[in-house]
Amino acid sequence: MFRSIIWYIVFFSTIIISLSAMIITKILDKKGLIEKRDILVYKVTTLWASILLKVAGVKVTVHGLENIPKDKNVLYIGNHQGNFDIPIYMSKVPGLKGFVSKIEVKKIPGVRTWMNYMYCVFMDRSSVRKSGEAIIEGIKILKKGHSIVIFPEGTRSKGDKMGEFKAGSFKLATKSKVPIVPVTMNGSYKIMEKSEKKWIVKPAHVDLYIHPAIETANLSKEEQDELPKKVYEIIKSKLPC
Repeated sequence: MFRSIIWYIVFFSTIIISLSAMIITKILDKKGLIEKRDILVYKVTTLWASILLKVAGVKVTVHGLENIPKDKNVLYIGNHQGNFDIPIYMSKVPGLKGFVSKIEVKKIPGVRTWMNYMYCVFMDRSSVRKSGEAIIEGIKILKKGHSIVIFPEGTRSKGDKMGEFKAGSFKLATKSKVPIVPVTMNGSYKIMEKSEKKWIVKPAHVDLYIHPAIETANLSKEEQDELPKKVYEIIKSKLPC
């Protein structure tokens, strides 16, 4: 209980503290100094995520960092176990990356602004049209050379069993021609989702598996159709049977 209270205090206080860095970020943005802006955004958000994990008592073992392509943006596709998945990606997977996130996150002041600078996409799943618009926006971001993370299950599994993958998520890669990097998250649900009181934060050990990249530039129609199943099985291979 005490750890959880401290965690929420740190969560909101660090957002407030980051306002000074946000002002500098906006100045760099207005001056068109995009590279410097992105470097600052990456440093601030990575530090923020690392602090949140440390206060929560979360230890992460990363496997396969060498599988991330050098000097090339990618689409990370992973299973989604819990609320801590995003800070784990932010702090443990190198490089600035955006997330395809539910639109409700836009209601959180401060977080919304940083996510915009991270090249995140907010998806409104209330209609097929709005979901499609988010995918199109994500494709444009990938074509501009930025990496994105998407969770094709569409919601948290809150356990070690994966839900069905939404095939539309894979259009981000096939339309932009960027490599897919499958990622397995194992154990993050234990931090928050396992507790009966959903706001309680508990220490946990998480394994993060980064699998070899899958090129999408020259896939046939049949190979594209098989992608969701192929990536699903790769991610599933590192989860308990």
